[in-house]
Amino acid sequence: MKPEKLLLELEEIIEQLGYTIRKERGNFKGGFCVLEGEKIIMVNKNHPVDVQGNLIIKFLFDTDLTDIFIKPAVRKEIGAKWEKWKLKKGRESDFFSGDTQ
Repeated sequence: MKPEKLLLELEEIIEQLGYTIRKERGNFKGGFCVLEGEKIIMVNKNHPVDVQGNLIIKFLFDTDLTDIFIKPAVRKEIGAKWEKWKLKKGRESDFFSGDTQ
């Protein structure tokens, strides 16, 4: 799946979870928070699309997805990333490396 398509699919999942995605430019990696009751995921528009997707996939790793429909192709992409990161546990830079293999 192309990174652009995957990012769109991931953004739909995030919206199903009740989060707002804010895409901004700046000197930050991105992350997630709750601000005045609003659940927000901050994505840096300066980062490549695959790095933006990695941020969202990292967030989903710690999220209960049992009640969320995820297309099989998207679930496969997410699962592949999770497995790769589990093997490299403890190296946060891998989440933001843009490595799509």
